[in-house]
Amino acid sequence: MVTDELVKEFKERMHISHSSEDSNLKRLLSFSVAFVEDKCGEFDLTGETNLDIRAKELVLERARYAYNDAVEYFDDNFLSDIVGLGLDMVFAQEAEADEEV
Repeated sequence: MVTDELVKEFKERMHISHSSEDSNLKRLLSFSVAFVEDKCGEFDLTGETNLDIRAKELVLERARYAYNDAVEYFDDNFLSDIVGLGLDMVFAQEAEADEEV
């Protein structure tokens, strides 16, 4: 879920000082969360783990591309980050499953 704090963080990153676009930014961020979860796996936007932080960074970057009408370039420019995070998430899940056995 996209929080007001995430919108605020994105606005600071993009140097947006007005609030007239907040609903649009929230929508772009929610699309980006869905994209990253679909490609890499579930994560916690407020989490402090390395995987959560990397996933959040991808969300912010994809939202930046979407905001600038360039989302079609995101996959190519961040392919190694997307694949790397997805693999690391799978390995982390497998490690957790092994610990439970």
